[in-house]
Amino acid sequence: MAYDAEHRDLYRAFIDQGLQRWLALLPEQLAAGLDRKRFGDLPAWQRAVEKLPELPEQRRVTLDSDTLTVEVALSDADRAKTESLLRQLKPWRKGPFQLADIFIDTEWRSDWKWQRVAPHISSLAHRRVLDVGGGSGYHGWRMAGAGASFVLVIDPSPRFFYQFHALRHFIGDADQHRTHFLPVGIEELPPQLEAFDTVFSMGVLYHRRSPLDHLHQLREALRPGGELVLETLVVEGDETTVLMPGERYAAMPNVYFLPSSKALAHWLERCGFTDVRIVDEANTQLDEQRSTDWMTFQSLKDFLDPQDHRSTIEGYPAPRRAVLVATREK
Repeated sequence: MAYDAEHRDLYRAFIDQGLQRWLALLPEQLAAGLDRKRFGDLPAWQRAVEKLPELPEQRRVTLDSDTLTVEVALSDADRAKTESLLRQLKPWRKGPFQLADIFIDTEWRSDWKWQRVAPHISSLAHRRVLDVGGGSGYHGWRMAGAGASFVLVIDPSPRFFYQFHALRHFIGDADQHRTHFLPVGIEELPPQLEAFDTVFSMGVLYHRRSPLDHLHQLREALRPGGELVLETLVVEGDETTVLMPGERYAAMPNVYFLPSSKALAHWLERCGFTDVRIVDEANTQLDEQRSTDWMTFQSLKDFLDPQDHRSTIEGYPAPRRAVLVATREK
């Protein structure tokens, strides 16, 4: 794959979207995010994507279905080669994907999350969208499929960068190159950017040492009057309830604050958001997050008390997630 050409597409998109202030930072951000000295496996991931076989131009891409699907003919040899290369990018966390007759059964049924979110948000048609911590880009592609004019997925993991570009290899220009990936965290965005109509932060807040700083960063990325879609781990309780776990929560070492959804709504209001709505809240089910042939490590069932799935192995309440939608003050 010609990554220089991919980077040129990103540069052109930033120019078209009026993101010149951020454009000046792109060379340094791309170099740092794809630094071979920092990420020892990066060359192998890059080679895996570069070795994907050329595809026929005739293909059918579906971005608005639960399984992101690319219908394209592959020879038996190309099919075997493609699956082998895609497996080199494991673990695949967010999906699912159907590429030719290769089904990537990801750890998360991310389509279930999208089904919970989509009915409660403003139309994405013709909107500029930022997906924070977007992984391989599953939700970003769904946002493009919902009509967004520009989607930027950001995630500091270079593995997700190459998974995204493996998917781009199949999708081609079917989304008219509206969807892009930048290997950075939200803290690397220019301050007071005010560039996006909709910002998604799903599965990120509980990993932040300072959740209020994260909410302010999300606010600064939004234009006045823009919409925030926030999905995160919560606990049951009132406006004052917040759990700060010990060293691990559900075996994860980097979980800091789990507020109640009501407390989180209060945080959003204090951070300059209005029309805050709790639109969904439920415990994560074992068939939504699980080990698969494409993510062979431990998953949710291994992190719950085997005698009582209402608790984690550390004794905390089992993972419960809420979706909140809010508007940045004008």
